[in-house]
Amino acid sequence: MLEAVNVTKEFGPNRALNGVSLRVEAGEIYCLLGANGAGKTTLINLFLNFHQPTSGSVWINGRDVASAPIDTKRDVAYIPEQVMLYGMLTGLENLDYFAALATGQRQPKDHLVALLAEAGLPADAVDRRVSNYSKGMRQKVGIAIALAKNARALLLDEPTSGLDPSAANEFSQLLVRAQERGVAILTTTHDLFHAKQTGTRVGIMKRGNLMSELDSADVSHNDLEALYLQHMRD
Repeated sequence: MLEAVNVTKEFGPNRALNGVSLRVEAGEIYCLLGANGAGKTTLINLFLNFHQPTSGSVWINGRDVASAPIDTKRDVAYIPEQVMLYGMLTGLENLDYFAALATGQRQPKDHLVALLAEAGLPADAVDRRVSNYSKGMRQKVGIAIALAKNARALLLDEPTSGLDPSAANEFSQLLVRAQERGVAILTTTHDLFHAKQTGTRVGIMKRGNLMSELDSADVSHNDLEALYLQHMRD
């Protein structure tokens, strides 16, 4: 479970978040929509303890991130817009390294290969250097790292940005499978189609404020687009 409680974040005279509250239960995919500068990435960074809230609090599985930064990191995995891997290592070697870093122990090779397959990485790419990977393939290694960590919560910042429609759809299906295992997922996006297709709930942010929250099943894509554009104009 991920929860933000009346969170405000200020950087000097600039207020990036203004009293934001949201909750993502286990087995939910919460898609956070908003333009650049809306505060989406700032909120993700608070959950990761990269920044401290000016006021309010953020929680992961019932623990305050500020009070228990190490314990909360054990429960969460993070996939940024650009997954940073070692280009000279293969996909399998990257997974081996980062999974051991996250869990404190090495995992059997056959298990790691199975995780890469579950994440959708082609079998012929497992032993290829990551420097030759597409962005979508790198994202799949990121998913495999989250699987290896057995993370109970997943934070993603614009994960489908720059992916072609087929790769974006494959990535969305990976998120749905994680949701079905009970993972709480918070993802930021500019993509209304991705939010409607993948999310169980959608939030719309503007200038640090959470303007609307809705269940994606309750609105059509056209209605979501109309609501989003209305907020962006107001």
